[in-house]
Amino acid sequence: MVFKNFDELVEKVKGYPAMKRMAVAAAGEEHTLQAALHARREGIAKPILIGDKEEILTILTKLGEQVPKEDIYDAADNKEAAELAVSLIREGKADFLMKGYLDTKVILKAVVNRETGLQKGGLMSHFSMFEVPGYKKILVPVDGGMVAYPTLEDKKAIIGNTVDTLRSMGYDCPKVGVLTCVEKVNPKMPETVEAAKLAEMNQNGEIKNCIVEGPISYDCAMDKDIADLKKYESRIAGDVDVLVAPNIHAGNIMGKMLTVTCKAKMAGFIVGAKCPIVLTSRGSSADEKFLSIAVSAAAAE
Repeated sequence: MVFKNFDELVEKVKGYPAMKRMAVAAAGEEHTLQAALHARREGIAKPILIGDKEEILTILTKLGEQVPKEDIYDAADNKEAAELAVSLIREGKADFLMKGYLDTKVILKAVVNRETGLQKGGLMSHFSMFEVPGYKKILVPVDGGMVAYPTLEDKKAIIGNTVDTLRSMGYDCPKVGVLTCVEKVNPKMPETVEAAKLAEMNQNGEIKNCIVEGPISYDCAMDKDIADLKKYESRIAGDVDVLVAPNIHAGNIMGKMLTVTCKAKMAGFIVGAKCPIVLTSRGSSADEKFLSIAVSAAAAE
């Protein structure tokens, strides 16, 4: 199966037998609380709020909302809020984590702590989903938010994280394009060499449960007619699920072009830890935060 849009994904998550529990670190911010409470109303996630309790209660009152007292944890500062949220995951009291109004480095420091964090031992990477006007299904560009300059092994791990996450949502065999600016291997362009090696790893069974092609340009990946015109033989052209960027800059630029210029809807979170981690920007809208919660709840299932 694949998701054509976020409405389909949200409806699937709403059909789960029970709501997932979401620990929100530094929850005292209006957009964060609006998104968390929206998820609760939709039957997607039960919020557990960690942060300045007085501030959280003030915003809840402003919004005309209530949360059970036992689901609000007071924290002296953002560092304590992040550590407490992570501990709730480790203790089995929450199913996934959400970053509220705090710096990314603060929550990630708590996540990667070797003794008390949520690392599994492998690479953590950023997972993003986009509902793009004009494309027939949800698109997953990676990694535009976590791994700056991925090595070949990093890219292999990013593909593994992404495919595992999609399969946890119900995808059977995700179609993965490793992006470069050309469709042929050029020794002077190491990105093309690595793309070909990743495709070979897929063919040899080192990268499983997906179809990987590369090097492939964005236009060939997204449009079969263009691939045919360029005589690029492909099993995924025009039907790609995942686009692997050569580095964080390309991935980040691609994501911002899709949202700002193409008006795509976006959701994102961190994968490769012991649970999904909703890690949107502090400036993200309540709608983007809500969709990221829904996608993370789907992955947590």
